[in-house]
Amino acid sequence: MSENEKENEISLLLVPLEDLVVFPNMNVTLTVDVGDEERVFLVPKHDDGYAKVGTVAEVTDRIRLPGGGRAVALNGLHRGIAGAAATDAQGRLFIDVEERPDEESSVGARRELEREYRAVVEEILALRGDDGRIAAFVRSITEPGALADTSGYSPDLTFEQKVQLLETVDVGERLELALELQRERLALMQVRKRIQDDVESGVEKQQREYILRRQLESIRKELGEDEASVVEEYRTKIAEAEMPESVREQAEKELSRLERMGDQTPEATVIRNYLDWLLAVPWNKRSEERLDPVHTREVLDADHAGLDDVKDRIVEYIAVAKLRKERGIAEDKRSGAILTLIGPPGTGKTSIGESIARATGREFVRMSLGGIRDEAEIRGHRRTYIGALPGRLVRALRDAGTMNPVIMLDEVDKVGADWRGDPSSALLEVLDPAQNHSFRDHYLDVELDLSEVVFIATGNMAETIPGPLLDRMEVIRFDGYTTDEKVAIARDYLWPRQRERNGLREDEVSIADEAIELVVTEYTREAGVRQLERELGTVLRKTATKIASEQAEAPVEVDDAAVRDALGRQKVFRETAERTAVPGVATGLAATATGGDVLFIEATSHKDGDKLVLTGQLGDVMKESAQIAISAVRALATQLGIDEDSFENRAFHVHVPAGAIPKDGPSAGITMATAIASLLTDRPVKHTVGMTGEITLQGRVLPIGGLKQKVLAAHAAGITDVIIPERNRADLADIPEKVKDDVAFHPVMSIDEVLGLALEEKSVQSSVSV
Repeated sequence: MSENEKENEISLLLVPLEDLVVFPNMNVTLTVDVGDEERVFLVPKHDDGYAKVGTVAEVTDRIRLPGGGRAVALNGLHRGIAGAAATDAQGRLFIDVEERPDEESSVGARRELEREYRAVVEEILALRGDDGRIAAFVRSITEPGALADTSGYSPDLTFEQKVQLLETVDVGERLELALELQRERLALMQVRKRIQDDVESGVEKQQREYILRRQLESIRKELGEDEASVVEEYRTKIAEAEMPESVREQAEKELSRLERMGDQTPEATVIRNYLDWLLAVPWNKRSEERLDPVHTREVLDADHAGLDDVKDRIVEYIAVAKLRKERGIAEDKRSGAILTLIGPPGTGKTSIGESIARATGREFVRMSLGGIRDEAEIRGHRRTYIGALPGRLVRALRDAGTMNPVIMLDEVDKVGADWRGDPSSALLEVLDPAQNHSFRDHYLDVELDLSEVVFIATGNMAETIPGPLLDRMEVIRFDGYTTDEKVAIARDYLWPRQRERNGLREDEVSIADEAIELVVTEYTREAGVRQLERELGTVLRKTATKIASEQAEAPVEVDDAAVRDALGRQKVFRETAERTAVPGVATGLAATATGGDVLFIEATSHKDGDKLVLTGQLGDVMKESAQIAISAVRALATQLGIDEDSFENRAFHVHVPAGAIPKDGPSAGITMATAIASLLTDRPVKHTVGMTGEITLQGRVLPIGGLKQKVLAAHAAGITDVIIPERNRADLADIPEKVKDDVAFHPVMSIDEVLGLALEEKSVQSSVSV
């Protein structure tokens, strides 16, 4: 111990404070007897433990209490560190105390702490609603140690925190500790304040809503629109809706729940929405059908060229309905009409739905199913979910306003499936005539009779429609239009529509059939007519521009020269003759999602190898067809007039151009075999010949699908001879008469018949090494 510390050490009477901390500059009155002592040492005590640091306090007053007790008023002076202890003759405990008054100097860093401490304390006082006196007291304190000790007045600090503050003798450290404690206190008070504000605002909102609702009830009662009148309004609507018995019972059950619980509960809104949807379904409303097969056919013919299969089926449906009605035969709920139109884009599948509705006198609703992945889109959501709605079918019936509309399920082949469900599985019940008379929507949870609805589904490819769903459909295939049909469609429908869209009158512009045919053959290659309409729109825009800018005077006749001037260079070429002029190239026919197409298959070979190379992004089935073709030609080499030695030590390469487009299927088998035989015999394939058919190892030709699409593509490409499998002969009945007049069909059973028809009689000098 240093000399200075010994000088500052005095012996003072110990006054223990049970769970109480007195700081310097703090006044306190204690019921203790200190005798004649002028100064005492106050030390905080908890259980049997004493703090290391206490407060030296002077006695400012002695008080005699009623009953003979004594009390003293004390004023804290400064800190003291407890030392050795001793008792006097009276048994009182005295402590050697090292006095530690606070330093009076205030460095710059400490002044910054003082400012921040004052700011935090003022925020706390503002949250507590201080009237300004305590804030003024804090501002009046100039010494940093005394400022830090003001934290001792805080009722939110624990006994341990106050003892820790008392034992921090260094003024700078004490100020930092006090600032940290006050920051924690401020954060806690801010959280409490936010909670209190939220609770108060919630209570105020509830009180305000309660008052407003009571006022609203009074207003409604004055207007005759109180809760009882709302229930009566629903009861009247239910009675007028002519619902089926089971549906009416469900509606009245929900109405009774609404009446019991009142209109102010959250559940009441859910019930009212449900009742509104039940009432939105046109339970007993039906369109008056015009059961006239002749009129129906006239309307369909006026709206669409071709498509005889679809028109015949609709006329049959109307004729059957007419006979059943005339003869008093009861309706069969299991005999609904569900047609599925499969074909390339642009062939009129979607637009014919509106024509069918117009022809039958029914309402028309279109539902686009392309890309939907949620089963609830079809069946609806259960009412337990927030924001639940009925499925698209219920909404379609509401929009139609009748129970017997024509509903078009567009792009049914593009329905997706994921973790939310499989919409195509939900469609199984909708599109099954044996089940859809009792369809149950998840939201309404009552049976809906869909047997009177005429469902028309459309799609581009039947292969992507799930098997069980396809099994429930009556499929009608759209295989595209012939050139003559396209010209007729363009003349009667597309040209007038585009003329009107481009602001031209009928007497201002006209076009000859020859010019339309030029657009069809040289600027489009498609099964439908969408691209054709776009090209005609381009021609009309160019014409409208000339008329508007006074470069031409009406009437304008659009001829071949005007078409070429508007559309530019030719986009589609008939290259069959050029492509098949050399041995090893054969013309095949393919069916795609966008219609039929012509496929050129090229074959070449070279020595020093014994493998087959296949290119052109071919699928597995097509690769196997190429291998079968090689094997079949090799096995029948003698019969086909091919030298068997030409296969020895020779590698073959088969390529199908347009390598960016994936290709697959077995129907190019005879085309590949013909290309290889042409290569080996050095005899080119006739440029007028196209072919399609699957080949076996024995050289037999098997039937294929999509014949009509392929034949239409061959006809558009200028092919006049088409080789087809014998077992596809019956499919020729679907080919338009105009095509039959221009194309000769050759049904075959074996590859030798194919080669006899396809190859030229004489060989040519070829640059291909054989």
